[in-house]
Amino acid sequence: MKNFIKGFRFTPSNYPAQVEQKIQKYRKQGYKLPLRKVLRTPEQLEGIRESAKINTALLDYVSEYVREGMSTEEIDKLVYDFTIAHGAIPAPLNFEGFPKSVCTSINDVVCHGIPSKTEILQNGDILNVDVSTIYKGYFSDASRMFMVGEVRPEMQKLVQVAKECMELGIAAAQPWKQLGDVGAAIQEHAEKNGFSVVRDLCGHGVGVEFHEAPDVEHFGQRGTGMMIVPGMTFTIEPMINMGTYDVFIDENDGWTVCTDDGLPSAQWENMILITETGNEILTY
Repeated sequence: MKNFIKGFRFTPSNYPAQVEQKIQKYRKQGYKLPLRKVLRTPEQLEGIRESAKINTALLDYVSEYVREGMSTEEIDKLVYDFTIAHGAIPAPLNFEGFPKSVCTSINDVVCHGIPSKTEILQNGDILNVDVSTIYKGYFSDASRMFMVGEVRPEMQKLVQVAKECMELGIAAAQPWKQLGDVGAAIQEHAEKNGFSVVRDLCGHGVGVEFHEAPDVEHFGQRGTGMMIVPGMTFTIEPMINMGTYDVFIDENDGWTVCTDDGLPSAQWENMILITETGNEILTY
């Protein structure tokens, strides 16, 4: 009968020895660690980066067209045509029944808004455009906010603070820290500015699949949660509400998430790679 192997290697075989050693140290100390399969190999990262380039170029392209008077259906067509022209696939299209290629979320819609011919951008609207791309089997994801025409100062502040929350979350996402550090940085900044952080939705791992481990919550306490390890790729995408953080899903379509109090919400999303020295922004 063979003897059991004492211990096991956590990281993929081509990972630096010092990363493996640190993980083994923290594992023995009882820290929650990510699944081995979400630590990216060089080959996977090459594919993810190519997908991310298309995803970012797509948001740049859409940015040139967003204007008062256009329908969100027109945005959907822009996204579909650009993505297909670059040999890629819009990840949202038909994902668990989602009918469109992009999420377009206006004012009190927090996320997952479905483009429509009858939904027309109006002066004063704030809009989130969330695009996700599959290229040669690899996934990428990002969203940006747009302000249409003359936007009220308090809504401008909401959009700006939401972006700052994302940036602070990214700054906190450092190797050998914990995901609670990311959530705490976001929550502290949002609440300091009089806003709230949506609790029912979160960021997520992405790269080999559309939604992977870990869940990346945008609220929390420092020094808690899963350890952040080099090789992870995930989104940071805080949804910041002007009023309470309570939300509901529209019963008519089963997708559109709205603020419970009808007040506006804003969201920015980047996808990052955790490195040995910090992180790398893959999509923006």
